[in-house]
Amino acid sequence: MGSESDIDDDVAPKLMETNMLVWEELLSSPEPEIFGPRARSASDAGVLRRKGHLKEQDKFIQFLLDMHETHTSLEVMEKLDKWISEHRREPRASKLRRMVPTVEVFYTPLRMVEAFLEYDEFFALSRRQYVPPNFAEIRHILNIAQVHSSADTLKLLTFDADGTLYADGAHMQHDNDMIHLIISLMKRGVHVAIVTAAGYPNDADKFEQRVEGLLAAFSRLDLPKSVTDRFHIMGGECNYLLRVATCDKTYRRRLEFVPEEEWKSSYMMSWKQEDINNLLTKAESMLLDGAARLRLPVDVLRKERAVGVIPKGPTIYEVLEDLAIVVQTRLESDLPFCAFNGGNDVFVDVGNKLLGLQALMNYLNFSPEQVLHVGDRFTDSGNDSATRDCCPILWVANPEETYFFIHLMLQDIKRLQDYAYIE
Repeated sequence: MGSESDIDDDVAPKLMETNMLVWEELLSSPEPEIFGPRARSASDAGVLRRKGHLKEQDKFIQFLLDMHETHTSLEVMEKLDKWISEHRREPRASKLRRMVPTVEVFYTPLRMVEAFLEYDEFFALSRRQYVPPNFAEIRHILNIAQVHSSADTLKLLTFDADGTLYADGAHMQHDNDMIHLIISLMKRGVHVAIVTAAGYPNDADKFEQRVEGLLAAFSRLDLPKSVTDRFHIMGGECNYLLRVATCDKTYRRRLEFVPEEEWKSSYMMSWKQEDINNLLTKAESMLLDGAARLRLPVDVLRKERAVGVIPKGPTIYEVLEDLAIVVQTRLESDLPFCAFNGGNDVFVDVGNKLLGLQALMNYLNFSPEQVLHVGDRFTDSGNDSATRDCCPILWVANPEETYFFIHLMLQDIKRLQDYAYIE
């Protein structure tokens, strides 16, 4: 075996060359099989050119954008490489912390210059003369750096559901492009979990409907238990954990609830039903008051550990954002909760994804640098934001971006594992 430095020197150029081939495959094909039918209208530009602005709020990324008033993109990334390294050594006293007090922990090292050069090869940011990078482009570069950093240590990959794995309000159908990537990761030893706000107490069938295509693929491929044991769903933010059950006589893969005492923390087990009911009642009242203030007719949906309002007619994102933030900042409770803008509704859940992901990490015995969470709601009112406190993240805007970055991740993992096997 060569030393770590020998491996880096030998492999780095090969990794970059292979990355370029992956990028060319993902971005150049005009055919829908690369990204799926939803990307067809923008296939000539590539999925990473599809940008929106409604969910683009982040103080750290805004700080990097502001730097472009006096720096080139390469200069920004060169400084960021140094600042991140220092921040990892001294997070409380780092220069980055002084400049961006809300900056999160970096659980793995990030090579921002390398990520920028890789992205720049295809999108020519450095060749622009008057237009600096936008929010989405900086987000993409951060994602690329995180993908390459996490590939070597990844043991648990978690996903938000709506807007990340599939379109809002949809399910994982049989033709979902993520299915083969998820199975490939599981076969290579990576645990995969969906961490979602959707919660159906004592009803595994409804959870199965959300991932019908994936479970059907498990059955069709007759995956062994050693592989399917690597799949979980954390529902209701942190309230329900499911796993793949032992095959029935039809060999159909089903889901079953993991007993609470096997995975819930003592803190989560201590929540009293009376306190839960009081929290949901106050949340419902605040949601209705806010909807009336905003002149927004809504229907109320109350569940065992969640309550939400659904607009009766068309509205705009900013209205839901205001409603969520008001509840988030003014609702008082001894229990943890998550008030979030789901894009088409506003919900308040008991608990949050931080508690759910921490419980899952403890259950599977993984540390932060071995985990990566992928989601599309990392703004102040998003329910993915809390996961930043326990592991690295990838911030995506749609399922097509998820496919792109996880495809890139899988290629890295294949190269690293195959290289280690050859050695």
